[in-house]
Amino acid sequence: MPTRTPSRSGARKPASKKPAASKPAKAANPFPGRIARLRAQFNNERISHLLVTNPLDVAYLTGFHGGDSYLFLSPDSATIISDFRYQEELAPISRLAEIFIRKGSIVDAVAQVCNRARAKQIGLQADHITIGECESLVKALGFTGPSRVVMTHGLVAAMRTIKDDSEIALITKALDIQQQALEAVLPHIKPGMTEMEIAARIEFEMKSRGSSQPGFQTIVAAEPYGSLPHYRPGPAKVAKNRSVLIDWGSIYHGYHGDMTRTFALGKWPAKIKEIYNIVLDAHNLAADAIMPGKTTKEIDAVARDYITKHGYGEQFGHGLGHGIGFNGHEEPRLSHMLAASELKVGQVVTVEPGIYLPGVGGVRIEDCFLITPKGAKNLCTMPKTLEWSTL
Repeated sequence: MPTRTPSRSGARKPASKKPAASKPAKAANPFPGRIARLRAQFNNERISHLLVTNPLDVAYLTGFHGGDSYLFLSPDSATIISDFRYQEELAPISRLAEIFIRKGSIVDAVAQVCNRARAKQIGLQADHITIGECESLVKALGFTGPSRVVMTHGLVAAMRTIKDDSEIALITKALDIQQQALEAVLPHIKPGMTEMEIAARIEFEMKSRGSSQPGFQTIVAAEPYGSLPHYRPGPAKVAKNRSVLIDWGSIYHGYHGDMTRTFALGKWPAKIKEIYNIVLDAHNLAADAIMPGKTTKEIDAVARDYITKHGYGEQFGHGLGHGIGFNGHEEPRLSHMLAASELKVGQVVTVEPGIYLPGVGGVRIEDCFLITPKGAKNLCTMPKTLEWSTL
């Protein structure tokens, strides 16, 4: 994406029209390998069969994004339990898994599939099944004794934290789409526009370029509201010589992008300019420190200590970043509030330090980074300089 440079008069060149996003090039089918790696964990969990109920995990393991469907894995077979709404959509998946179209409740269907497989034991996803659903399923299966049902924790989530080449390409495409979208909107942001109007334009431009939906409610926070980290846009208007914080994300073939930039419409307010430079330095220092083997707390501390050194530690209360993929927020978490974990090659994380001053405004700067053997690669290409961020 070309870098926009302000002219001497401060005017910006209009964003060039981008073609609609194309479908990703066909790559090797990753799904059989993912299922095989998951099965390899069965012995460690002391289970013979696993019921995958998290729709994002089902999508990760099979490529099916429809939802309302479970994946049942035995040692040598796979079955997707779904209903009539998805029968045609599931047809291509039949080479990977048997398709079981239920005629009754999904609990009864699971019991039928489980009994047909003669499963004496089944693993359930503890983080994605309610107590009531578990009780209903145990009753339908006719299981007795605590060893028949095993609660598993994070089996698929641990796999999903390491992205393969196809996933990295999709995350990069999601980021490209959202950057192109914001590039198209920036020349049209004028004093008097409402936060809602700007957010709507960004979301329209993302969809026009191939994003299935926003990754979250687009944040457009006119100056004083920038102090609210998860602000929801409203009727407030952006103003001349005032700042505006924009946090936006796209979804492309299930994978998320997530970025934040802070702008000023003309002259920067003195306090916002001061904290902008601090946040930008903290962002760059933390990104440069990322290495496999470093811990999530260590990287968080790089940015946090720098911001604290400059007197704003109390105004940076959230974690430095998070993993990104099928979820907008997933492991690992770069945070001072959670247990430390080692960063690994293939993880994709956000780096998003911020300073928030109630009644004044806030600054946050966010990019997504791929962890490589030598450090971190920024998957975003949009500039972050104060000059570039002056509209």
